[in-house]
Amino acid sequence: MADILQLIKNRDPGEREFHQAVYEVVESVKPVLDRSPEYRKAAVMERITEPERVLLFRVPWQDDQGQVHVNRGFRIEMNSAIGPYKGGLRFHPSVNLSILKFLAFEQVFKNALTTLAMGGGKGGSDFDPKGKSDAEVMRFCQSFMTELARHIGPNTDIPAGDIGVGAREIGFLFGQYKRLRNEFTGVLTGKSLGWGGSLIRPEATGYGSVYFASEMLTTQNDSLEGKVCLVSGSGNVAQYTAEKIIELGGKVVTMSDSSGYIYDGEGIDRGKLDFVMRLKNTRRGRIQEYIDKYSEASYTEADGTLDYNPLWDHKADCAFPSATQNEINGKDAANLVKNGVKLVCEGANMPSTPEAIDVFLDNKLLYAPGKASNAGGVAVSGLEMAQNSMRLSWPREEVDDRLKIIMKSIHSTCLDAAAEYGHPGNYMMGANIAGFVKVVNAMLDQGVV
Repeated sequence: MADILQLIKNRDPGEREFHQAVYEVVESVKPVLDRSPEYRKAAVMERITEPERVLLFRVPWQDDQGQVHVNRGFRIEMNSAIGPYKGGLRFHPSVNLSILKFLAFEQVFKNALTTLAMGGGKGGSDFDPKGKSDAEVMRFCQSFMTELARHIGPNTDIPAGDIGVGAREIGFLFGQYKRLRNEFTGVLTGKSLGWGGSLIRPEATGYGSVYFASEMLTTQNDSLEGKVCLVSGSGNVAQYTAEKIIELGGKVVTMSDSSGYIYDGEGIDRGKLDFVMRLKNTRRGRIQEYIDKYSEASYTEADGTLDYNPLWDHKADCAFPSATQNEINGKDAANLVKNGVKLVCEGANMPSTPEAIDVFLDNKLLYAPGKASNAGGVAVSGLEMAQNSMRLSWPREEVDDRLKIIMKSIHSTCLDAAAEYGHPGNYMMGANIAGFVKVVNAMLDQGVV
């Protein structure tokens, strides 16, 4: 296993996030490889860590003043063993090859856990939609899709949204795809309800994360009722995580964005959350404005010189990291334990560093890795694909019921796989093993391709 990790580091130098994602899976699946030597002979680790295809292209676009800009566009088509590539597009200045390869690699196992026929992929650009006019975002999206359209399709690769890509961006991308290909297909998910979108899709990642946390607590004869919860982020995932926690009787006390975080000891109730949603989704403002409306809350500005995030240093029962990768380090994890947190359920992709995960496991916290707990978003994307194929639109209750069933199934699958390989209760081991076995068995069935 050390040889595999060294091979990847030599082959992909400097791709820190990708190395981290691979390391976590490699460490988890060692018992599987020890039990099934045919996997080693077939070089499944070497194959599953190498993307089937990497697309890199320039995206020229013009701003409202007529100035031309050039960004980079990416699409990582990681693995199609169990279905067409499926995964989001991220528009953010931090986007690079390492981040998208880690996200695509995680997506392979996440999609496998949903039980739906979806492979794994990810893409995006280092374009920043913040501060851009609708017309500028439209011109960028049209340029981006002009290249991407030749590589995707409803049976090949179905992108969705991610950070920086919401309903506005999906609409512009879909419109350009339709214009270029002269066809109306379910090539993108996260569409608006009036033209092929699914009810519950915007809520799905956040709702699914909370449903998974509820299942974890059920194993301890407990529930979210009365639990104080720390939530990071204030985008789509964080908003609907908070909404479902409130609905189930929990108390959300934090939310954040890149500028800092707010702490409301009285709890962010439904009315306060509505304000946050208007602030972030319509006005595209900063979370700091929350304290102008609710003076009982406090705001702490982000400080890059600190070696910890003070958001995670409050008394609480549960933590839902829902912002971005590596937002909880080892010191943050120790602060969570110190402050009484018993459950960490990841809404973001890989928000916890390896050191943080070690702290969670050593202290026997209920810890859910993102590839399991945030799979609700891609699960409902799969349901959106099914509705598009049948030209149907399911009612909200039906989609929500299906989401609950899928998250319950993922929870059971993780526990069963962890127990089978000698790590009962370890959701990280269970998620990695269950997803890995499903994908590599399909790869072996299809030959050396």
